[in-house]
Amino acid sequence: MYEKRLFTLKEEKLIRALELRKDNKKKESNQLLLKIVEEYPDNALVNYQCAWSFDILGEESKAVPFYERAIKLGLSGKDLEGAILGLGSTYRTLGEYEKSKNTFLKGIELFPNNRAIQVFYSMTLYNLNDHRKAMEILLKCLLDTTADSEILSYKKAINFYADKLDEIWK
Repeated sequence: MYEKRLFTLKEEKLIRALELRKDNKKKESNQLLLKIVEEYPDNALVNYQCAWSFDILGEESKAVPFYERAIKLGLSGKDLEGAILGLGSTYRTLGEYEKSKNTFLKGIELFPNNRAIQVFYSMTLYNLNDHRKAMEILLKCLLDTTADSEILSYKKAINFYADKLDEIWK
């Protein structure tokens, strides 16, 4: 039996904004999302989508308050993962490395299996000149996710050296 779902006006507008984004009409999507945020300022998902819309327009500094608000309002699940990754990455691109680091550490604590958060965190560590830790994280992510037989044939050695890159054996 076909059951028609009734959407609220907010949901219909949000769906339209996401369709515009999907159709590569990023500016129009952003403009609609800004209007939706004005109408529903305390909606975590709307704030998150608005932040994302600024990010894809290359207007990272405008994305920050929307990411922060979405997280503060109680975003959860995959949306929270995405918001943490987006906010941490945005802080990094703005040169706010400590904020980026703290955001990613929170993300790693909440979502320890999210490799994307770990990879973006390693970029922040690079910017903080913690190259050793950045490489260690990247190497472990590579080993945990690759299907490349050549790399996997050296898995034990790569894993051993991942946190010993500065050591010299004589």
